[in-house]
Amino acid sequence: MKSSTVTVSSKYQIVIPAELRESMHIRPGSKLTMVEMGGQVRLLPVLPASAYRGIARNLSNTDIPSEPERF
Repeated sequence: MKSSTVTVSSKYQIVIPAELRESMHIRPGSKLTMVEMGGQVRLLPVLPASAYRGIARNLSNTDIPSEPERF
């Protein structure tokens, strides 16, 4: 895990340190989602839909719990 301290500017901007930008392949124009989780702020890359192709490849119907009918 890499860690760096950053300062929030008067315009509420931060600079992502070069080491993290390079290791995460963050370039000008990259999209990030900011998420608050348990008092922590996390920056997550926004990936194109094609990046998720095949993630459920080995999932079968029995792996998904069914909910009782709601009607």
